[in-house]
Amino acid sequence: MTQLKLGPLPKIETVRLSVTIPKPLKEALDLYAADHGKLYEPVDAVTLIPHMLEAFLRSDRAFMKRHAKPAGTRTAQPSAPLPSGTTTPDRESSS
Repeated sequence: MTQLKLGPLPKIETVRLSVTIPKPLKEALDLYAADHGKLYEPVDAVTLIPHMLEAFLRSDRAFMKRHAKPAGTRTAQPSAPLPSGTTTPDRESSS
């Protein structure tokens, strides 16, 4: 099976948040979770959603630029409250 954009899930601290989504979106998320489970380890859609949202935010260049650290720092890491230790499509973890 081809790799998915969302790789193995890191362990992160969580907070509870409730959202309502359309039924077709929930069905698509369940299908994605099934594919993800075949490649990595079994996981449900609810577990994947925070990681998908983070990947979306990190891939939004305008958002990342708007919330980057000021010039003169070593790297342009986001100052937005995104979990540390995760990978992005264009910046893989060195572990």
